[in-house]
Amino acid sequence: MIDAHASDLESRVALVTGANHGIGAATARVLAARGAGVVLTYLRLETPPEAQLPGEYSTARASSGDHVVETIEAAGGRAVAIEANLADPASAGEVFDAAERALGPVEILVNNASGWVADSFTPTSRGESAVDSRAVSAETVERQFAVDARAGALLISEFARRHAERGAGWGRIVGLTSGGPLGFPGEVSYGAAKAALESYTMSAAMELAARGVTANIVYPPVTDTGWVTEEVRQFVDDSSDHFHVARPEDVAEVVAWLASDGARLITANVIRMR
Repeated sequence: MIDAHASDLESRVALVTGANHGIGAATARVLAARGAGVVLTYLRLETPPEAQLPGEYSTARASSGDHVVETIEAAGGRAVAIEANLADPASAGEVFDAAERALGPVEILVNNASGWVADSFTPTSRGESAVDSRAVSAETVERQFAVDARAGALLISEFARRHAERGAGWGRIVGLTSGGPLGFPGEVSYGAAKAALESYTMSAAMELAARGVTANIVYPPVTDTGWVTEEVRQFVDDSSDHFHVARPEDVAEVVAWLASDGARLITANVIRMR
């Protein structure tokens, strides 16, 4: 059963995107353990041919969110999974409608989903790097921005509109980033889209503060969601910029804290984990 001392989000409803595995799934579980009802979205994805990813990670990406719901319900929590293609602009309203029907108005929005694609101005071929990257093109830019930037913005907009219409005075928005404002070589559209999400979130923090909404970005360290190899761990050990390989649960705890009343005065920040 859920620990009584961890129920600080009792009666709140959270929407977590990209939550069939990794950080999203861990965040859904932690928020539920703290009392929130959780609506999690997912999209079953096949691993792109340019990626050299472990089999277990590819399997997780292609899974539904049902197993996450099952673990939450087995622990006494409330959750529902919705398959949604966030690249479709209509999905934002549809997801919020489904969330309200299932659990009630969304008060916590976690923008975690990504349309990840590796593209570059100097594309690499298999064998030259850990991940192949294709040349930047209209297709790679659209695919990346459709989910990480546009979908994030539309979900924030839907959250803000419904929050105002019901006269609510409490809300939380948390986005996940991997950096981007300083560039992201090898995955340039990914970095640019995450930079856009950061900007949208910072604007939301300023514009929605008077309505009791906080908005922050979490920048995790290298996180083992199934793709981290021994070579990656060695890279972290040898790096002067990276200090830990985190678990998804480590990141989820930070997201959950930002959603809590304890973080009510924390807004417009990029929380960089090391």
